[in-house]
Amino acid sequence: MPVIAPMPASRTSRVTSQRQGADDTMATGTTVDHLTETYRAHYRSLLGLAALLLDDTASCEDVVQEAFIRVHSARNRVRDPEKTLAYLRQTVVNLSRSALRRRILGLKLLSKPMPDMASAEEGAYDQLERDALIKAMRGLQRRQREVLVLRYFADMTEAQVAETLGVSLGSVKAYGSRGIAALRVAMEATK
Repeated sequence: MPVIAPMPASRTSRVTSQRQGADDTMATGTTVDHLTETYRAHYRSLLGLAALLLDDTASCEDVVQEAFIRVHSARNRVRDPEKTLAYLRQTVVNLSRSALRRRILGLKLLSKPMPDMASAEEGAYDQLERDALIKAMRGLQRRQREVLVLRYFADMTEAQVAETLGVSLGSVKAYGSRGIAALRVAMEATK
């Protein structure tokens, strides 16, 4: 169990409470001793409360511990020591809700699962087809290969290919048409 160190009461609050004839604990809020006793007496019941709201033990323990820390930090606001347990219960409920909200948000933000991967056979066939395509591309004339690579792999328009290669638009169309026909013949021969 953690040890909660007492916080020194301010001198002005003691003087004020003595003038008003009020009890010292009422002016300064819940005492550290009372909070420590509450911790010892009600830790398990608060843990049970958190367990009803959350699904794993570690989160329950974290929530209850955080609740005691928050109540300890704000103990001066709990004027009636009898209400400390109620304040703790409400803090456990609120922290449990927050934990659940974070989980739900985390699940929503998770990326969608990857589509089913191709089998090893499909990957091997794809690799063979790529190898055959590369071999067929090497068999083309230089200009045909350049036009096809710029047009279909670099995703350029025919006008952009013509400008890049410094040839006319008609030449790009002719090289492209002849290159595709030659690729078709070469790819059919590999089957």
